Amino acid sequence: MERPGRLLLLSELHVGNAACDVSLSRSLLTWKRRGSSGPVYHPFRPSVSHSVPVSEIISVREEEEESRGRDDGSWKKIRESEGKDCRQAFTVLYVERRQQHRWRCAEVTFTCPEGALRQHWVGSIKEQLAAIASRPKHLLVYINPCSGKRKGKRVYEEKVAPLFAQAGVSTQVIVTERANYARDHLRTEAELKKFDGVVCVGGDGMFSEIIHGLIWRTQVDGGVDPDCPDEALLPGSLRIGIIPAGSTDCICFATVGANDPVTSALHVIVGDSQPMDVCSVHHNNTFLRYSVSLLGYGFYGDVLTDSERKRWMGPARYDLSGVKMFLTHHYYEGTVSYLPARGIEGTPRDAARCRSGCVVCQHNGQQLSEKAERYEVDEASDSERDSEWRTIRGKFLAINAASMSCACPRSPKGLSPAAHLADGTTDLILVRKCSRFDFLRHLLRHTSKDDQFDLTFVEVHRVRRFRFTPRHCQSDSDLDLRENGKHQIFSQICRDHPACGCAPAYSSWNCDGEILTHTAIDVRVHCQLIKLFARGIEEPTVFEDLPNPCAI
Repeated sequence: MERPGRLLLLSELHVGNAACDVSLSRSLLTWKRRGSSGPVYHPFRPSVSHSVPVSEIISVREEEEESRGRDDGSWKKIRESEGKDCRQAFTVLYVERRQQHRWRCAEVTFTCPEGALRQHWVGSIKEQLAAIASRPKHLLVYINPCSGKRKGKRVYEEKVAPLFAQAGVSTQVIVTERANYARDHLRTEAELKKFDGVVCVGGDGMFSEIIHGLIWRTQVDGGVDPDCPDEALLPGSLRIGIIPAGSTDCICFATVGANDPVTSALHVIVGDSQPMDVCSVHHNNTFLRYSVSLLGYGFYGDVLTDSERKRWMGPARYDLSGVKMFLTHHYYEGTVSYLPARGIEGTPRDAARCRSGCVVCQHNGQQLSEKAERYEVDEASDSERDSEWRTIRGKFLAINAASMSCACPRSPKGLSPAAHLADGTTDLILVRKCSRFDFLRHLLRHTSKDDQFDLTFVEVHRVRRFRFTPRHCQSDSDLDLRENGKHQIFSQICRDHPACGCAPAYSSWNCDGEILTHTAIDVRVHCQLIKLFARGIEEPTVFEDLPNPCAI
């Protein structure tokens, strides 16, 4: 809890019928009930002291509370008292924490004995809020009307827009008309200098559109070639907000802790900032996509490929395709080369998790920045030395690269529970060929407390960069997975002779829910390339041990 510092205001005001000592500093608004009903100590009486960080005040508004006078049976006296004994009131809207990392907008009304004092309080609070430079004032909002169950527009209008209006945040709202509309608009037409951030209303697919538009625009404006895998990408200046309204909201869950539109909107309003790593994916010096959560080859690639033909089923298609691919039990041969992350804090099997104010992300991010400044080149300039790379060949059921935990409501720990949002690495998880029973054990550990890497056929490496090449193809430049994938899902009968054509020699890469058209890829992690309107998942003990959940 931050020290209140020098008091700016201290007054006796009323909250309801209770007299309170109310104080305002540059960091805290505090109100405490005066006196007590008697000298007897009440150990179970609720706390009478409340504190709200100024940074978590949403807005303040003036209200008038007219004194009704005492009801002595005389209507004339009541009418005469109206407008004369006018106690002035103002209401403070602030963030209130609820269970499961959810935030809500709460309010408290203070009544002043005179109008001049109210104006002084309201003016002082507004002055403190205006001094918070991190708060956005103008936002560009993209709404995907088809996301999830086609509820994106309604979610924004009913739950988010009123909060933005109360906080005095102006918006330019664009309802997307087709796939990749937001990406293309950000690349070419959007006047980004007018805004303090970009907000997307939708699922992970909509967020992917936003980052592809913003990152591409930043690189082109800065003279960086996106097609060169060795280029150090320039970080963007605009933060991104996610209002969850899609079938999958993995990014929001991993950065906020809840898939809740109101919580996400409040994080935007208070101006939170959470850096995040981004992986660039290339094939033969050609840019393919950016990834922030999961790159999956084998099982997760097959599940996505199969589910795309069942979009009419909605989110249930993922369950059906998952069962289908588990029973099919394909494995794929190939070579994985990776560059280990050295000289950093943290390992993939740590018990600690990436949380708000993560020291691992801070340490590793600062270390990479200092290294880049020292050599005046990007941090991967020496990564091409052959001695640094490690190579693994084999038969794999799944090859996954998790740049975050990939936690979601169904898998609270995620694919890699100890992965970090902004440490400049990704966790490379290799699941070798095994029996269906063993693979089921691996999948079930995503939903349990057991160590999911404590299996003989599973290995995990924390890496800065990796490459994958399928065995039966020196170069897949001419391979069109969009055509081949339609006939390969159930074609594997002869497992020992994939070259004969009776088995699928190739899977597809699942890149944050999108299918890549090439299997041979080069993946590089760019440390803290983007920033979100978030603060990471807060530890519950931060506020559960305090008398009041707002007293942080």
